[in-house]
Amino acid sequence: MTIAQQLKVKDFPFKIKDSNNNVIYYEDSHGFWFKRECYLNHVIYYEDSHGYWFKREYDSNNNEIYHEDSHGIIRDNRPKSIPEYTMDELTKILGKEFKIKK
Repeated sequence: MTIAQQLKVKDFPFKIKDSNNNVIYYEDSHGFWFKRECYLNHVIYYEDSHGYWFKREYDSNNNEIYHEDSHGIIRDNRPKSIPEYTMDELTKILGKEFKIKK
């Protein structure tokens, strides 16, 4: 049962907005609905009554750095951290002793 059906809404489209005036739930008279989460004017999560969904992440410059959806599409441009190792750890990883060139 949809939210509009539970509330016995008769006036469509039915919308719920967050404190920033973003539509976070929408439903039409045919029972189609979507819900979403917004952060800093970006939709970071979306899901609808057809089973489609996506999630996104953005960096501090508002660039999309991650996208994943129900069709199996994944785009991951998040920065990768560079691991740090001690000399002993590197020796174990490489399986032999080594020197660092200067």
